[in-house]
Amino acid sequence: MSSNHELSGKKAGRTSPLTFFRQSVAELRKVVWPTRPQMVNYFFVVLVFVLIMMAIVAGLDYGFGKAMFWIFA
Repeated sequence: MSSNHELSGKKAGRTSPLTFFRQSVAELRKVVWPTRPQMVNYFFVVLVFVLIMMAIVAGLDYGFGKAMFWIFA
């Protein structure tokens, strides 16, 4: 398979670290950063999700542990 660089007919050179840094900063300026209320909301959504997943895993661990002791004890 050919890459886009081969299709363009030009050989792409390496980007200098300074150019890379400038391009990275330019891209970060385009980003729409979340507001503080959005971040608080996202934090609580993730927190609730993680707590629910912890409860599910703990419940399964407890249930399978009890089942193994019932089967093998």
